[in-house]
Amino acid sequence: MHGWTFLTNHGLVLSVLAKYPRITGRELSAMVGITERATRKIIADLEAEGYIAKKKEGRGIRYRINPDLPMRHETYEDTAIGDFLKALGWKKKQVRTKGLDSRS
Repeated sequence: MHGWTFLTNHGLVLSVLAKYPRITGRELSAMVGITERATRKIIADLEAEGYIAKKKEGRGIRYRINPDLPMRHETYEDTAIGDFLKALGWKKKQVRTKGLDSRS
């Protein structure tokens, strides 16, 4: 074991889901270094609070992050979770709108 880390398991799970939205629970638990049961509990916590949404795609699940929600600690409640994830290397996907062309 590496000792202490800067991120909680919730922060780690959220950051991995942001980078790998189609990851399985088993892969996620192996990456974070916790049990699958603990991983599923954290996913349930994040979903219940609106930080992630799950969508069934074929036999798997795709996770979507809500980057506009605030960090949960009172010290950083004025910081959006998306800003935290960007600091960890996450890039928000650009939403394309059909029929709009900025060149017109």
